[in-house]
Amino acid sequence: MKTLNLLATLFLIITLLANCETGSQTAEKTSYSYSIHPSGNSWVIHSSSKNQEVILPNDIQSWSDEDVKIRTYFRVENTGKLHLGMVASSPGGSSTIKVSCGNFSQNIEVNNTDSDTIAIGTVEIAESGYHFIEIEGVEKTAANFPEIESFLIGGQATQGEVHFVKDEFYWGRRGPSVHLNYQLPENADNIRYFYNEVTVPENNDVMGSYFMACGFGQGYFGMQVNSPTERRILFSVWSPFQTDNPEEIPEEDRIVLLKKGEDVYTGEFGNEGSGGQSFLRYNWKAGNTYRFLLKGVPTGNGKTDFTAWFFAPEENEWRLIASFRRPKTDTHLTRLHSFLENFIPATGNLERKGFYSNQWFYDESNQWTEITEMKFTADNTARKGNRLDYAGGAENSAFFLKNCGFFSETTTIDSFFEREKSNEAPDIDFSILP
Repeated sequence: MKTLNLLATLFLIITLLANCETGSQTAEKTSYSYSIHPSGNSWVIHSSSKNQEVILPNDIQSWSDEDVKIRTYFRVENTGKLHLGMVASSPGGSSTIKVSCGNFSQNIEVNNTDSDTIAIGTVEIAESGYHFIEIEGVEKTAANFPEIESFLIGGQATQGEVHFVKDEFYWGRRGPSVHLNYQLPENADNIRYFYNEVTVPENNDVMGSYFMACGFGQGYFGMQVNSPTERRILFSVWSPFQTDNPEEIPEEDRIVLLKKGEDVYTGEFGNEGSGGQSFLRYNWKAGNTYRFLLKGVPTGNGKTDFTAWFFAPEENEWRLIASFRRPKTDTHLTRLHSFLENFIPATGNLERKGFYSNQWFYDESNQWTEITEMKFTADNTARKGNRLDYAGGAENSAFFLKNCGFFSETTTIDSFFEREKSNEAPDIDFSILP
């Protein structure tokens, strides 16, 4: 009998030791290196309007619809095993959600009322680049599905560079802005006109997109998608007085409206600098090519007049947008550039692309000169590594810009590109422009 008791005791000790060893290995396997906050990295897919309801500043909550799917994006440069976890709670009762990542899918029950770390599983990452964790509701006894404070990742796949939005969530959700900085001949001087053409491919006219065609040292001119039912041709000139509040601008520093086109709204703008703004509500169409013409000429008394015209193929004529006078300015057009940005955070997960083609400038020698070289740049969201879904370059006779959507190819910032010449100078009679 004593021998049996001794054997039982030894078996128990061996079992406990084995369990301890297994637990240690499990803890090691499910260690996490990064915490990804939903506020900067998660989107409700197929319904941008629900983002503000579900993805709040502190966590994902108030989520009760089983049809809602939420994706959280991150980028890894290594391949291998990726451990997934989350910090979550289900205060009103238990709930089960389906969590997917790549070819991994698992139902996870959450029944803890206080916030706690919950292991999800391990994924094999076969390719570097962007990946996402997708969640959707399965069943619940609580009023809502779990409140999720963060997603956790670790393992071999996270031992290289890992990118996601770590701070400045507003800008991170908008996504990276990308620019074409046009390279002009050294003898380019006293540029009076800047001409550009923009084509947005079908299905790339995403809400929140600003395809800016004619940027210059004191403003910008391009086309936007403002809502499901509204699109604009926007022309803005900054005041020389630095402020984000237009009401603070002294009278002598205010932008003066000289004239505007039919159906064009004019007023002031703020938040990202302040000045004069004009826009035409115009239902431009993806797939069509639109033409933009900008003029900048000093008045001779310390002021410069900037004027913008827009040509739509649907109308086959030039339309005046507006003409503004900028005080304390004595310059022709400088710093010619274009950009693509997203100004609606709820659509920062959707890819968009624009083609910018046939750029020309017209100087005081009364000659058009074609622009065929550019430098690709991006904003601080891209440069600091919060978002790497940006690209730009040349395709045949056009430059292109692409951003958002969490695609994995990335263009090196500050790289140079050259497009093919079109040799098709604009045929414009300036004397009959409206």
